[in-house]
Amino acid sequence: MKVNFEYGQGVMTAELPEDRTDVFIPGTTVPDPAYIPEDQIVEVTRESILNPIGMKPISDLVKKGSKVTIVFPDRVKGGFQDTAHRKISIPIILEECFKAGVEKKDILLICSNGLHRKNTEKEIKSILGNKVFYDFWHSNQIINHDSEDYDNLVDLGVDENNNPVIMSKQVYESDLAVFIGHTLGNPYGGYSGGYKHSATGITHWKSIASHHAPHVMHRDDFTPVNAQSLMRSKFDTISMHMEKEMNTKFFMCDAVLDTKARQIAVFSGYAKEMQPISWKVADERTYVPFADEKYDIMIFGMPQNFHYGNGMGTNPIFMMQAASAQIIRHKRVMSDNCVMIFSSICNGYFHDQEFPSYRETYELFQQDYHNQLPDMAEHGVNFAMNKYYTDLYRFNYAYHPFHAFSMMSCGHLAEKHCSAVYCVGAYEPGFARGMGLKTRASFEEALEDAKKYVGANPKILALPLTFKTASVHLCMKE
Repeated sequence: MKVNFEYGQGVMTAELPEDRTDVFIPGTTVPDPAYIPEDQIVEVTRESILNPIGMKPISDLVKKGSKVTIVFPDRVKGGFQDTAHRKISIPIILEECFKAGVEKKDILLICSNGLHRKNTEKEIKSILGNKVFYDFWHSNQIINHDSEDYDNLVDLGVDENNNPVIMSKQVYESDLAVFIGHTLGNPYGGYSGGYKHSATGITHWKSIASHHAPHVMHRDDFTPVNAQSLMRSKFDTISMHMEKEMNTKFFMCDAVLDTKARQIAVFSGYAKEMQPISWKVADERTYVPFADEKYDIMIFGMPQNFHYGNGMGTNPIFMMQAASAQIIRHKRVMSDNCVMIFSSICNGYFHDQEFPSYRETYELFQQDYHNQLPDMAEHGVNFAMNKYYTDLYRFNYAYHPFHAFSMMSCGHLAEKHCSAVYCVGAYEPGFARGMGLKTRASFEEALEDAKKYVGANPKILALPLTFKTASVHLCMKE
Protein backbone atom coordinates (compact mmCIF):
# COMPACT_ATOMS: atom_id res chain seq x y z
CA MET A 1 0.00 0.00 0.00
CA LYS A 2 1.14 3.55 -0.77
CA VAL A 3 0.87 6.15 2.01
CA ASN A 4 1.79 9.82 1.66
CA PHE A 5 3.54 11.54 4.56
CA GLU A 6 4.28 15.25 5.07
CA TYR A 7 7.63 16.36 3.74
CA GLY A 8 8.56 20.05 3.68
CA GLN A 9 5.89 21.78 1.60
CA GLY A 10 4.76 18.54 -0.03
CA VAL A 11 4.67 14.80 0.65
CA MET A 12 6.91 11.73 0.45
CA THR A 13 5.33 8.41 -0.49
CA ALA A 14 6.08 5.18 1.33
CA GLU A 15 5.34 1.69 0.01
CA LEU A 16 4.20 -0.27 3.08
CA PRO A 17 3.09 -3.91 3.48
CA GLU A 18 -0.71 -3.82 3.54
CA ASP A 19 -1.11 -6.87 5.74
CA ARG A 20 1.26 -5.50 8.41
CA THR A 21 0.33 -1.80 8.42
CA ASP A 22 -2.40 0.10 10.25
CA VAL A 23 -3.09 3.71 9.29
CA PHE A 24 -4.44 6.16 11.86
CA ILE A 25 -5.70 9.69 11.14
CA PRO A 26 -7.22 11.60 14.11
CA GLY A 27 -10.94 12.25 13.73
CA THR A 28 -11.15 10.06 10.61
CA THR A 29 -10.01 6.52 11.46
CA VAL A 30 -11.95 6.74 14.72
CA PRO A 31 -14.53 9.55 14.65
CA ASP A 32 -14.46 12.20 17.36
CA PRO A 33 -17.38 12.58 19.76
CA ALA A 34 -20.06 14.93 18.46
CA TYR A 35 -19.23 18.63 18.63
CA ILE A 36 -21.67 21.33 19.69
CA PRO A 37 -23.57 22.67 16.64
CA GLU A 38 -22.55 26.18 15.61
CA ASP A 39 -26.04 27.57 16.21
CA GLN A 40 -25.92 26.33 19.84
CA ILE A 41 -22.34 27.12 20.86
CA VAL A 42 -23.03 30.62 22.21
CA GLU A 43 -25.80 29.44 24.52
CA VAL A 44 -23.89 26.35 25.68
CA THR A 45 -20.86 28.50 26.50
CA ARG A 46 -23.02 31.09 28.28
CA GLU A 47 -24.72 28.36 30.32
CA SER A 48 -21.29 27.10 31.43
CA ILE A 49 -20.05 30.58 32.37
CA LEU A 50 -23.23 31.41 34.31
CA ASN A 51 -23.08 28.13 36.24
CA PRO A 52 -19.41 27.64 37.16
CA ILE A 53 -18.18 24.53 38.93
CA GLY A 54 -16.90 25.06 42.47
CA MET A 55 -17.21 28.85 42.64
CA LYS A 56 -19.63 31.73 42.36
CA PRO A 57 -20.64 33.23 39.00
CA ILE A 58 -18.89 36.32 37.70
CA SER A 59 -21.83 38.55 38.72
CA ASP A 60 -21.05 37.75 42.38
CA LEU A 61 -17.27 38.12 42.03
CA VAL A 62 -16.93 41.65 40.62
CA LYS A 63 -18.49 45.09 40.90
CA LYS A 64 -17.78 48.64 39.82
CA GLY A 65 -14.11 49.35 40.47
CA SER A 66 -13.02 45.71 40.16
CA LYS A 67 -9.90 45.02 38.12
CA VAL A 68 -10.36 42.12 35.68
CA THR A 69 -7.76 40.28 33.59
CA ILE A 70 -8.77 37.87 30.84
CA VAL A 71 -5.95 35.50 29.91
CA PHE A 72 -6.16 33.74 26.53
CA PRO A 73 -3.84 31.22 24.78
CA ASP A 74 -1.54 32.24 21.94
CA ARG A 75 -1.76 31.17 18.31
CA VAL A 76 -0.18 27.73 18.90
CA LYS A 77 -3.53 26.09 19.62
CA GLY A 78 -7.27 26.64 19.76
CA GLY A 79 -8.50 27.48 16.26
CA PHE A 80 -9.23 30.70 14.41
CA GLN A 81 -12.72 30.07 13.02
CA ASP A 82 -15.59 32.44 13.87
CA THR A 83 -16.92 29.95 16.43
CA ALA A 84 -13.53 29.23 18.04
CA HIS A 85 -13.64 29.06 21.84
CA ARG A 86 -11.77 32.32 22.44
CA LYS A 87 -14.07 34.23 20.08
CA ILE A 88 -17.22 32.83 21.69
CA SER A 89 -16.29 32.87 25.39
CA ILE A 90 -14.52 36.22 25.79
CA PRO A 91 -17.49 38.38 24.66
CA ILE A 92 -19.72 36.51 27.13
CA ILE A 93 -17.18 37.06 29.94
CA LEU A 94 -17.05 40.77 29.06
CA GLU A 95 -20.84 40.98 29.00
CA GLU A 96 -21.07 39.49 32.49
CA CYS A 97 -18.42 41.88 33.81
CA PHE A 98 -20.19 44.90 32.35
CA LYS A 99 -23.54 43.76 33.79
CA ALA A 100 -21.92 43.62 37.23
CA GLY A 101 -20.68 47.19 36.91
CA VAL A 102 -17.08 46.65 35.83
CA GLU A 103 -15.86 49.53 33.69
CA LYS A 104 -14.12 48.92 30.38
CA LYS A 105 -11.01 50.79 31.52
CA ASP A 106 -10.52 48.23 34.30
CA ILE A 107 -10.28 45.22 31.97
CA LEU A 108 -6.99 43.89 30.58
CA LEU A 109 -6.63 41.02 28.08
CA ILE A 110 -3.34 39.10 28.25
CA CYS A 111 -2.05 36.64 25.66
CA SER A 112 -0.49 33.80 27.65
CA ASN A 113 2.46 33.19 25.35
CA GLY A 114 4.80 32.17 28.20
CA LEU A 115 8.21 31.51 26.62
CA HIS A 116 6.73 31.35 23.12
CA ARG A 117 7.26 34.35 20.91
CA LYS A 118 4.84 37.22 21.38
CA ASN A 119 1.91 37.31 19.01
CA THR A 120 1.77 40.08 16.41
CA GLU A 121 -1.08 42.54 16.06
CA LYS A 122 -2.40 40.59 13.07
CA GLU A 123 -2.25 37.31 15.01
CA ILE A 124 -4.01 38.78 18.05
CA LYS A 125 -6.78 40.03 15.78
CA SER A 126 -7.17 36.57 14.21
CA ILE A 127 -7.38 35.01 17.69
CA LEU A 128 -9.87 37.42 19.26
CA GLY A 129 -11.98 38.54 16.30
CA ASN A 130 -12.66 42.07 15.12
CA LYS A 131 -14.98 43.39 17.81
CA VAL A 132 -12.97 42.46 20.89
CA PHE A 133 -9.75 43.43 19.11
CA TYR A 134 -10.91 46.92 18.10
CA ASP A 135 -12.63 47.55 21.44
CA PHE A 136 -9.41 46.95 23.43
CA TRP A 137 -6.30 47.02 21.20
CA HIS A 138 -5.92 50.74 20.55
CA SER A 139 -6.35 51.60 24.23
CA ASN A 140 -3.44 49.26 25.03
CA GLN A 141 -5.70 46.84 26.88
CA ILE A 142 -4.49 43.78 24.98
CA ILE A 143 -0.92 42.73 25.72
CA ASN A 144 1.39 39.76 25.39
CA HIS A 145 2.81 38.28 28.57
CA ASP A 146 6.47 39.21 28.97
CA SER A 147 8.36 36.82 31.23
CA GLU A 148 11.36 39.19 31.26
CA ASP A 149 9.48 42.38 32.19
CA TYR A 150 10.45 42.49 35.86
CA ASP A 151 8.37 45.62 36.48
CA ASN A 152 5.30 43.53 35.69
CA LEU A 153 6.21 40.28 37.45
CA VAL A 154 5.79 39.31 41.08
CA ASP A 155 7.89 36.73 42.92
CA LEU A 156 5.70 34.60 45.20
CA GLY A 157 8.53 32.48 46.58
CA VAL A 158 8.04 28.73 46.29
CA ASP A 159 5.03 26.44 46.44
CA GLU A 160 4.58 23.48 48.80
CA ASN A 161 6.97 21.38 46.66
CA ASN A 162 9.66 24.05 46.42
CA ASN A 163 8.83 25.09 42.86
CA PRO A 164 9.58 28.79 42.21
CA VAL A 165 6.44 30.79 41.47
CA ILE A 166 6.95 34.03 39.55
CA MET A 167 3.89 35.35 37.74
CA SER A 168 2.32 38.27 35.90
CA LYS A 169 1.80 41.20 38.25
CA GLN A 170 -1.26 42.29 36.26
CA VAL A 171 -2.92 38.94 36.95
CA TYR A 172 -1.75 38.91 40.57
CA GLU A 173 -3.21 42.36 41.27
CA SER A 174 -6.56 41.74 39.59
CA ASP A 175 -9.76 41.17 41.51
CA LEU A 176 -10.84 38.55 38.99
CA ALA A 177 -8.53 36.55 36.72
CA VAL A 178 -10.31 34.66 33.95
CA PHE A 179 -8.43 32.00 31.95
CA ILE A 180 -9.77 30.90 28.58
CA GLY A 181 -8.34 27.44 27.90
CA HIS A 182 -8.52 24.32 25.74
CA THR A 183 -8.77 20.77 27.02
CA LEU A 184 -6.85 19.15 24.21
CA GLY A 185 -4.52 16.16 24.31
CA ASN A 186 -0.98 17.30 25.09
CA PRO A 187 2.21 15.26 25.59
CA TYR A 188 3.12 17.49 28.53
CA GLY A 189 0.91 16.29 31.35
CA GLY A 190 -2.02 14.89 29.39
CA TYR A 191 -4.05 18.00 28.57
CA SER A 192 -3.72 21.68 27.83
CA GLY A 193 -5.90 24.13 29.71
CA GLY A 194 -6.68 24.15 33.41
CA TYR A 195 -3.74 24.72 35.71
CA LYS A 196 -1.27 23.98 32.91
CA HIS A 197 -2.40 27.23 31.31
CA SER A 198 -1.63 29.37 34.34
CA ALA A 199 1.58 27.51 35.28
CA THR A 200 3.17 28.01 31.86
CA GLY A 201 1.47 30.92 30.13
CA ILE A 202 1.92 33.79 32.61
CA THR A 203 5.05 32.76 34.49
CA HIS A 204 8.84 33.11 34.30
CA TRP A 205 11.47 30.77 32.88
CA LYS A 206 12.49 29.74 36.40
CA SER A 207 8.98 28.47 37.08
CA ILE A 208 8.88 26.67 33.74
CA ALA A 209 12.35 25.21 34.33
CA SER A 210 10.98 23.46 37.41
CA HIS A 211 8.89 21.14 35.20
CA HIS A 212 10.13 21.39 31.57
CA ALA A 213 13.44 19.79 32.50
CA PRO A 214 15.15 16.36 32.48
CA HIS A 215 14.56 15.58 36.16
CA VAL A 216 10.82 15.71 35.46
CA MET A 217 10.48 14.73 31.80
CA HIS A 218 12.75 11.68 31.93
CA ARG A 219 10.94 10.04 34.84
CA ASP A 220 9.04 6.81 34.24
CA ASP A 221 5.76 8.53 35.13
CA PHE A 222 6.07 10.94 32.18
CA THR A 223 5.93 8.42 29.30
CA PRO A 224 3.39 7.32 28.19
CA VAL A 225 1.43 10.54 28.61
CA ASN A 226 -0.94 10.69 31.57
CA ALA A 227 -2.50 13.14 34.01
CA GLN A 228 -0.81 11.70 37.12
CA SER A 229 2.81 12.60 36.33
CA LEU A 230 5.07 14.79 38.44
CA MET A 231 4.84 17.41 35.70
CA ARG A 232 1.06 17.57 36.02
CA SER A 233 1.37 17.79 39.81
CA LYS A 234 3.73 20.73 39.42
CA PHE A 235 1.24 22.55 37.17
CA ASP A 236 -1.35 22.15 39.92
CA THR A 237 0.75 23.17 42.91
CA ILE A 238 2.30 26.18 41.16
CA SER A 239 -1.11 27.47 40.08
CA MET A 240 -2.75 26.78 43.43
CA HIS A 241 0.09 28.69 45.12
CA MET A 242 -0.78 31.66 42.92
CA GLU A 243 -4.41 31.41 43.99
CA LYS A 244 -3.39 31.14 47.64
CA GLU A 245 -1.21 34.25 47.47
CA MET A 246 -3.91 36.16 45.55
CA ASN A 247 -6.53 34.96 48.06
CA THR A 248 -8.90 34.14 45.22
CA LYS A 249 -9.66 31.37 42.75
CA PHE A 250 -8.95 31.64 39.05
CA PHE A 251 -12.13 31.59 36.97
CA MET A 252 -11.37 29.14 34.17
CA CYS A 253 -13.45 28.55 31.06
CA ASP A 254 -12.11 25.53 29.15
CA ALA A 255 -13.46 23.95 25.99
CA VAL A 256 -12.91 20.30 25.16
CA LEU A 257 -11.92 20.42 21.48
CA ASP A 258 -12.14 17.97 18.60
CA THR A 259 -9.70 17.40 15.74
CA LYS A 260 -10.80 20.60 13.98
CA ALA A 261 -10.78 22.74 17.16
CA ARG A 262 -14.57 22.62 17.51
CA GLN A 263 -16.07 22.52 20.99
CA ILE A 264 -17.24 19.12 22.21
CA ALA A 265 -18.11 20.57 25.64
CA VAL A 266 -17.43 23.70 27.70
CA PHE A 267 -16.66 23.78 31.43
CA SER A 268 -16.14 26.79 33.66
CA GLY A 269 -15.18 27.39 37.27
CA TYR A 270 -12.57 26.42 39.85
CA ALA A 271 -9.84 24.43 38.11
CA LYS A 272 -9.24 22.03 40.98
CA GLU A 273 -12.81 20.76 40.62
CA MET A 274 -13.39 21.52 36.95
CA GLN A 275 -10.25 19.85 35.49
CA PRO A 276 -11.22 16.23 36.32
CA ILE A 277 -14.69 16.74 34.85
CA SER A 278 -13.40 18.20 31.60
CA TRP A 279 -10.75 15.47 31.36
CA LYS A 280 -13.39 12.77 31.68
CA VAL A 281 -15.18 14.12 28.62
CA ALA A 282 -11.91 14.72 26.75
CA ASP A 283 -10.75 11.15 27.46
CA GLU A 284 -13.43 9.89 25.06
CA ARG A 285 -11.71 11.62 22.16
CA THR A 286 -8.10 11.60 23.33
CA TYR A 287 -7.30 8.13 24.70
CA VAL A 288 -8.30 6.01 21.71
CA PRO A 289 -8.43 2.19 22.12
CA PHE A 290 -7.06 1.21 18.72
CA ALA A 291 -4.35 -1.46 18.63
CA ASP A 292 -4.94 -5.23 18.65
CA GLU A 293 -1.22 -5.90 19.00
CA LYS A 294 1.79 -3.71 19.65
CA TYR A 295 3.57 -2.04 16.77
CA ASP A 296 7.25 -2.40 16.01
CA ILE A 297 7.63 0.64 13.76
CA MET A 298 5.98 4.08 13.84
CA ILE A 299 6.05 6.15 10.63
CA PHE A 300 5.05 9.78 10.13
CA GLY A 301 6.14 12.89 8.26
CA MET A 302 7.11 16.44 9.17
CA PRO A 303 6.02 19.47 7.19
CA GLN A 304 8.30 22.49 7.43
CA ASN A 305 5.74 24.65 9.22
CA PHE A 306 3.65 23.44 12.16
CA HIS A 307 2.80 23.96 15.82
CA TYR A 308 5.50 26.33 17.14
CA GLY A 309 6.09 27.95 13.76
CA ASN A 310 7.79 27.87 10.39
CA GLY A 311 10.96 25.79 10.53
CA MET A 312 9.74 23.37 13.19
CA GLY A 313 10.03 20.50 10.73
CA THR A 314 13.58 21.46 9.68
CA ASN A 315 15.10 22.88 12.89
CA PRO A 316 16.94 19.79 14.24
CA ILE A 317 16.10 20.45 17.91
CA PHE A 318 12.42 20.75 17.09
CA MET A 319 12.57 17.68 14.87
CA MET A 320 13.75 15.61 17.81
CA GLN A 321 11.14 17.13 20.12
CA ALA A 322 8.36 16.46 17.62
CA ALA A 323 9.52 12.86 17.26
CA SER A 324 9.61 12.44 21.04
CA ALA A 325 6.09 13.84 21.37
CA GLN A 326 4.85 10.93 19.26
CA ILE A 327 6.47 8.31 21.47
CA ILE A 328 5.10 10.08 24.57
CA ARG A 329 1.60 9.97 23.10
CA HIS A 330 1.69 6.46 21.63
CA LYS A 331 4.09 4.45 23.81
CA ARG A 332 1.22 2.28 25.02
CA VAL A 333 0.88 0.72 21.56
CA MET A 334 4.59 0.37 20.74
CA SER A 335 6.83 -2.63 21.44
CA ASP A 336 9.75 -2.24 23.82
CA ASN A 337 12.27 -2.38 20.98
CA CYS A 338 10.29 -0.15 18.63
CA VAL A 339 11.73 1.94 15.81
CA MET A 340 10.57 5.38 14.64
CA ILE A 341 10.88 6.61 11.04
CA PHE A 342 9.92 10.09 9.85
CA SER A 343 10.45 12.23 6.77
CA SER A 344 11.91 15.72 6.88
CA ILE A 345 13.68 17.84 4.31
CA CYS A 346 16.08 18.71 7.18
CA ASN A 347 17.83 21.42 5.15
CA GLY A 348 19.47 23.41 7.94
CA TYR A 349 16.68 25.99 8.14
CA PHE A 350 16.50 26.99 11.82
CA HIS A 351 14.38 30.12 11.22
CA ASP A 352 16.89 32.23 13.11
CA GLN A 353 14.58 35.24 13.40
CA GLU A 354 11.90 33.35 15.29
CA PHE A 355 14.18 30.88 17.09
CA PRO A 356 17.44 32.87 17.44
CA SER A 357 19.01 30.83 20.25
CA TYR A 358 18.42 27.44 18.65
CA ARG A 359 21.39 27.40 16.29
CA GLU A 360 23.88 28.20 19.06
CA THR A 361 22.20 25.63 21.31
CA TYR A 362 22.49 22.99 18.59
CA GLU A 363 26.13 23.84 17.89
CA LEU A 364 26.98 23.64 21.60
CA PHE A 365 25.50 20.14 21.69
CA GLN A 366 28.11 19.08 19.14
CA GLN A 367 30.92 20.11 21.52
CA ASP A 368 32.37 19.69 25.01
CA TYR A 369 31.46 16.10 25.94
CA HIS A 370 27.76 16.50 25.18
CA ASN A 371 27.04 12.87 24.45
CA GLN A 372 23.31 12.92 25.26
CA LEU A 373 20.69 15.65 25.13
CA PRO A 374 20.32 15.77 28.95
CA ASP A 375 23.98 16.83 29.14
CA MET A 376 22.89 20.20 27.79
CA ALA A 377 20.71 21.06 30.78
CA GLU A 378 23.62 22.64 32.64
CA HIS A 379 23.70 25.46 30.09
CA GLY A 380 20.02 26.40 30.40
CA VAL A 381 20.51 29.16 32.96
CA ASN A 382 23.31 30.78 30.96
CA PHE A 383 21.19 30.91 27.81
CA ALA A 384 18.07 32.01 29.72
CA MET A 385 19.96 35.06 31.05
CA ASN A 386 21.56 36.02 27.72
CA LYS A 387 20.34 39.60 27.23
CA TYR A 388 20.76 39.51 23.47
CA TYR A 389 18.34 36.61 23.19
CA THR A 390 15.93 37.83 25.86
CA ASP A 391 15.73 41.24 24.17
CA LEU A 392 14.79 39.53 20.92
CA TYR A 393 12.06 37.67 22.85
CA ARG A 394 10.83 40.92 24.38
CA PHE A 395 11.00 43.22 21.39
CA ASN A 396 11.27 41.23 18.15
CA TYR A 397 8.83 38.28 18.26
CA ALA A 398 11.41 35.61 19.08
CA TYR A 399 11.14 32.56 21.31
CA HIS A 400 12.74 32.85 24.74
CA PRO A 401 16.21 31.21 24.88
CA PHE A 402 15.17 28.76 27.61
CA HIS A 403 12.55 27.33 25.26
CA ALA A 404 15.27 25.50 23.33
CA PHE A 405 16.34 23.71 26.50
CA SER A 406 12.82 22.56 27.29
CA MET A 407 12.68 21.14 23.76
CA MET A 408 16.07 19.42 24.26
CA SER A 409 14.73 17.80 27.43
CA CYS A 410 11.77 16.40 25.53
CA GLY A 411 13.92 15.38 22.56
CA HIS A 412 15.79 12.76 24.58
CA LEU A 413 12.67 10.64 25.00
CA ALA A 414 12.66 9.29 21.44
CA GLU A 415 16.19 8.02 21.99
CA LYS A 416 15.28 6.66 25.42
CA HIS A 417 12.24 4.67 24.26
CA CYS A 418 13.22 3.59 20.73
CA SER A 419 15.86 1.19 19.43
CA ALA A 420 16.51 3.62 16.58
CA VAL A 421 15.06 6.82 15.12
CA TYR A 422 15.43 7.43 11.38
CA CYS A 423 15.13 10.70 9.46
CA VAL A 424 14.50 10.05 5.77
CA GLY A 425 14.90 12.43 2.86
CA ALA A 426 17.17 14.95 4.60
CA TYR A 427 18.75 17.51 2.27
CA GLU A 428 21.56 17.99 4.80
CA PRO A 429 21.56 14.78 6.85
CA GLY A 430 24.39 15.94 9.10
CA PHE A 431 21.91 18.12 11.04
CA ALA A 432 19.81 15.03 11.80
CA ARG A 433 22.84 12.92 12.71
CA GLY A 434 23.91 15.72 15.05
CA MET A 435 20.78 15.01 17.11
CA GLY A 436 21.46 11.26 17.25
CA LEU A 437 19.22 10.28 14.33
CA LYS A 438 20.01 7.65 11.72
CA THR A 439 19.57 8.91 8.16
CA ARG A 440 18.39 7.21 4.98
CA ALA A 441 17.23 8.49 1.59
CA SER A 442 13.78 6.87 1.66
CA PHE A 443 11.23 5.15 3.86
CA GLU A 444 11.98 1.87 2.11
CA GLU A 445 15.69 2.04 2.91
CA ALA A 446 14.95 2.86 6.55
CA LEU A 447 12.45 -0.01 6.80
CA GLU A 448 15.01 -2.43 5.42
CA ASP A 449 17.66 -1.31 7.89
CA ALA A 450 15.18 -1.39 10.79
CA LYS A 451 14.72 -5.15 10.38
CA LYS A 452 17.88 -5.72 12.42
CA TYR A 453 16.00 -4.24 15.41
CA VAL A 454 12.46 -5.51 14.84
CA GLY A 455 12.75 -8.59 12.65
CA ALA A 456 11.69 -9.35 9.10
CA ASN A 457 7.93 -8.84 9.50
CA PRO A 458 7.35 -5.82 11.72
CA LYS A 459 3.92 -4.49 12.60
CA ILE A 460 3.75 -0.88 11.34
CA LEU A 461 1.76 2.11 12.62
CA ALA A 462 1.43 4.75 9.91
CA LEU A 463 0.47 8.25 11.08
CA PRO A 464 -0.13 10.55 8.10
CA LEU A 465 -1.31 14.09 8.97
CA THR A 466 0.31 13.79 12.41
CA PHE A 467 1.13 17.50 12.55
CA LYS A 468 -1.79 18.72 10.47
CA THR A 469 -4.42 17.54 12.96
CA ALA A 470 -4.93 17.66 16.72
CA SER A 471 -3.32 14.44 17.94
CA VAL A 472 -4.71 11.73 20.19
CA HIS A 473 -3.07 9.25 22.56
CA LEU A 474 -3.37 5.75 21.12
CA CYS A 475 -4.06 2.80 23.45
CA MET A 476 -4.47 -0.95 23.21
CA LYS A 477 -8.06 -2.03 22.62
CA GLU A 478 -8.26 -3.84 25.93
